[in-house]
Amino acid sequence: MKFGNLFAAKRRAIAWLMLGFFLGGAHAAETGVSDTEIVLGMDLALQGGKNNYGVAAAQGMKLYFDGVNASGGINGRKIVQRILDDDNKAANAEANARKLVQDGAFILFSAIDGGPSTAVMKVASELKVPFFGPMAGPPILRRPHQSLVFPVRAEHKDEFRALMAWGKNTGIKTVGFLHADTEVGRTHLENVRLAAKDLGMEVSMAIPFKGDETDAQVGVMAKAIADKQPGMFINHGSAGFYTKLITTAKKAGARTTFMAVNSGSSQIAKGLGPLAYGMVFSQVVPSPWERKREIAREYQDAARKASPNPDFNYGALEGYMTAKVLAMALRSIPPKELSRASLVKALYSGPFDVGGLVVRFEPGNHEGSHFVDLSIVSREGRFIH
Repeated sequence: MKFGNLFAAKRRAIAWLMLGFFLGGAHAAETGVSDTEIVLGMDLALQGGKNNYGVAAAQGMKLYFDGVNASGGINGRKIVQRILDDDNKAANAEANARKLVQDGAFILFSAIDGGPSTAVMKVASELKVPFFGPMAGPPILRRPHQSLVFPVRAEHKDEFRALMAWGKNTGIKTVGFLHADTEVGRTHLENVRLAAKDLGMEVSMAIPFKGDETDAQVGVMAKAIADKQPGMFINHGSAGFYTKLITTAKKAGARTTFMAVNSGSSQIAKGLGPLAYGMVFSQVVPSPWERKREIAREYQDAARKASPNPDFNYGALEGYMTAKVLAMALRSIPPKELSRASLVKALYSGPFDVGGLVVRFEPGNHEGSHFVDLSIVSREGRFIH
């Protein structure tokens, strides 16, 4: 056996030993599984229906699982979704995750945005329960390695690089960055700086924010952008705040090319109205309106079957895709062997091609997908890929 293969084999063996320690015995692993059901514990940032992306993602997950259940379930078991709304607050997300596990969830599934996802991750690690499909891009979900956390979507680091590479190709040399004034936000800033160095660009300004800034404070930030005039400006989430900052900065005379990550892209474009024209967004799923990839066609067909006038959107497609990856792994497990440990083993048996987009998990590497596409907003407010 070659040294590289021997090292890889040893790493897998260590990973399985650690997995056995984390997940405990077979009896505990079968919590949430009966002869007829598989119970998923879902914490989502719905904010009583105000979080557009969270609501859309929930609709996409339900769309996929409704189809699974209508066709007999997973090896005869129906998927049951138990959903709690965290109001986009990390403390609520942690409490929700604990309650879901206490009430008998098989695994923790999904979560929207970085703060809530990180809180659910903490509970998953503490209670030794797999956490599948957080719909967020913070690096802490992937590094240091989290043995029970399985993100599907690409992380923000991939989105930052894709936006900056596009900017460089159009002649832009300097970058401004809006980030949360948190440890996670500062990690994002470091990733932006690393990408800039690799691309031969310069991060000329970084603006931290807490989210409770007054109009006067937003005005100061906007004036700083107008004075510095970075070639491009990108964000770390926070759609509502970023929309307000862009609007104020443009009024202050900023000629910067504003771009954004996928989180809240539809909300930002709608909030900016005509000011969004020409704005470039990174997306972690293909266009939900086009039919170029199989997963998009499958999602559209399912949505049309469920409703005569479906509202295609990024959040619903991400939810649909995330649910599909989980279902693919669950289907590969013999019915009598379904457990938390066997699910993790099944996830390592990939890669999973969900229809033109590949998701891969390996012991020591749960990065999932690296798919990032770019979209630009047309004069009519549509996203063109």
